[in-house]
Amino acid sequence: MTASSDAARSPPLAVTYCPVGTLRPDPRNARTHPKQQIDQIVASIRQFGFVNPILADPDGRIIAGHGRFMAAKAMGLAEVPTIYIPGLSETQKRALRIADNKIALGAGWDLDVLKMELTELQSLDLDFELSVTGFSTGELDIILNGSTDPDDEVIPEVPASPRTRLGDIWILGEHRVGCGDGRDLDFVRRVVGEPAAIDAAFLDPPYNVRISDMRMRWGVTGNSRWRPVKWTRRSSERSWSRRSGFALRSHATGQCTLSVWIGVTWMTSRR
Repeated sequence: MTASSDAARSPPLAVTYCPVGTLRPDPRNARTHPKQQIDQIVASIRQFGFVNPILADPDGRIIAGHGRFMAAKAMGLAEVPTIYIPGLSETQKRALRIADNKIALGAGWDLDVLKMELTELQSLDLDFELSVTGFSTGELDIILNGSTDPDDEVIPEVPASPRTRLGDIWILGEHRVGCGDGRDLDFVRRVVGEPAAIDAAFLDPPYNVRISDMRMRWGVTGNSRWRPVKWTRRSSERSWSRRSGFALRSHATGQCTLSVWIGVTWMTSRR
């Protein structure tokens, strides 16, 4: 009899409430759980209860549910519902730990049905925030109020010969858009214009961000969150920051290792 058939014929699963201290996270769990997600799990447990048990082996080592375990500890729960999975080999437990996370990522959304469900929920007199569904405020806004024109979702092809070149500055009425490096003080002066002075700068720099922190924090994949970044660049760039008087704060812009776009919005005043 194979291991797979043994697993299929295992005894019926039973939910047991066990002390949090008897469970042990697996040090080789590859799934990460940022604080933002733990907060979402905490909100879900408070609203709906602990409805998704943790899976563990007979020794209390967690197979699936590390995020729920972390949320339970954050909430100070004494016990958590747990399903002990006997009869799996060490290799099966390691594979199941990965599969439990990865297989779920293969699912998608019927956006029409999702919008209908969220719209109906929004119209009801709820005693909880709609973000308890796991969608951030930004995501909900896009789903509920986004355009239904499919052409709005079309991203044009990058032209073979771009019209805008490095160093170009476009004048758009009272606005100016420059194609260049926001850390280049001379270029910034050209974009702002000599008669104007910079009062404040809102920067969205993808540079100087650790690859381990490359996660979308806005739009359809998460809510906005700014985080301070420790400077590791050359001293000249740090002194540029101090001379300008800007506290540069950054958030990551996706899974990339090459930063080629720096977006800056300047607030200026005539002096």
